[in-house]
Amino acid sequence: MEIMTSSQPDNPEKPRSSSEELVDQFLDAIWMERGLSANTLGAYRADLMTLWRGLSESNIQIEQAEKADLLEFIARRVEAGAKPRSTARQLSSFRRFFRYIMREGLRDTDPTADIEMPRIGRSLPKSLTEDEVDELLKAPNVDEPLGHRDRAMLELLYATGLRVSELINLKQSQVNFNQGVLRIIGKGDRERLIPLGEESQRWLKDFIDGPRMEILLERQTDYLFPTRRGDRMTRQAFWHIIKRYAQKAGIDKNLSPHSLRHAFATHLLNHGADLRVVQLLLGHSDLSTTQIYTHVARERLKDLHSQHHPRG
Repeated sequence: MEIMTSSQPDNPEKPRSSSEELVDQFLDAIWMERGLSANTLGAYRADLMTLWRGLSESNIQIEQAEKADLLEFIARRVEAGAKPRSTARQLSSFRRFFRYIMREGLRDTDPTADIEMPRIGRSLPKSLTEDEVDELLKAPNVDEPLGHRDRAMLELLYATGLRVSELINLKQSQVNFNQGVLRIIGKGDRERLIPLGEESQRWLKDFIDGPRMEILLERQTDYLFPTRRGDRMTRQAFWHIIKRYAQKAGIDKNLSPHSLRHAFATHLLNHGADLRVVQLLLGHSDLSTTQIYTHVARERLKDLHSQHHPRG
């Protein structure tokens, strides 16, 4: 499989430097080891190429950079307006790269080892209340084929906590009505099975048996939720759909494409679900990623306590 992130240099006539080739070897290695997505590999490459260009102004090869060189590069980026979160992501990319070249015997020390990560606050995801989710789900006009499709997509998203990218790429072969599960291949090519509730199964079956064929007419596609052109829906198109239905439902919140995924996790925890079960359903490799939802659920419990307890 060709790695999309190992792109050609901007000037095809200019010979590639040893640093560029080393970065691409690193990307090939971590892709083989961890099966990272093209977007993740692209982010690593962008970070390392930015560092390479910055260091080359001082005639320093990236693999020869020392701690002082990296600190100077980071300081310049911060002075230019780089945010702590962006700086932290870049430093994480640099660390992985230098650990790789140490492992390959290309240097003995890690110049990032003693550089502290910038302190960044972890923002809580914007979530919807259960009443708001109900209103959002009822917003599409299900008498129309596209409205029925949108209702089925929203129902499935809230019932399963899928990522939007997983939803729009979903194929009929991944739905098992006999067992009542979805088979999802998520980040890092990790497979997970997600239970389907009765309500989401009903909307899916009704959609597949009628409106989906009306949308496709004579066209064929494996994608479960096609557009009028018979294509796979884009993330941007689905985001516009959510915003339109949120406005129709009177939801005055700055939602994100993952708002229903956040609601799925938060509402499960509010109703007593185990954190590790939610981790498995969301497809998080690290429990700390899921733990952010416990803060959301805790805030909800505090609000309920203050509203309803006689001494709240």
